Amino acid sequence: MTAKSNRAAFAKLQDYARRSESFKPGKGTSGDNSEEWSGVTFRLGDARLACNIERVQEILHVPAPTPVPGAKPWILGLANVRGSLMTVIDLSWFLTGNRSDLTARSRLLATGSQKAPLGLLIDDVVGQRHFLTPDATESSLEEDSPLKSLVHKQYTVGTESWHELDLDSLFNMTEFLDGSAA
Repeated sequence: MTAKSNRAAFAKLQDYARRSESFKPGKGTSGDNSEEWSGVTFRLGDARLACNIERVQEILHVPAPTPVPGAKPWILGLANVRGSLMTVIDLSWFLTGNRSDLTARSRLLATGSQKAPLGLLIDDVVGQRHFLTPDATESSLEEDSPLKSLVHKQYTVGTESWHELDLDSLFNMTEFLDGSAA
């Protein structure tokens, strides 16, 4: 390499460094706000879902819940999580009527409704993803999908589509709020 090409390569590296230092998440390349949305991605059966990361307090291994007499079967019970009682709900069972298989990959998404701690049993946590809000499209779920009323948007990243699970819609469903088996 010549001295001139070394200087050009060094100038290019300096430009990359300057641009990366000035980059702010949620800003497009033109500097406009493009609103980045961060979600926890997970599987529930065959569905790839994401929920707002701000609504998930933590991801837990599934503790042994104590059954609650008179509760609907999808309410697995109460679990003591660091001194606080958490209601453990089998999300798949609630939505589809099919009980989730507990595996080594099963997890609880610790979240809450009106300050009541809830643990939503899911099949597998994939990780955290960042999506750009303008990339959201209308959900392509089938009309008879049990998730249809809880998913309004989807994001496509490469060959994968992630459906945004609206926890507020879930927590406001009459069926969800009524956990009494009687």
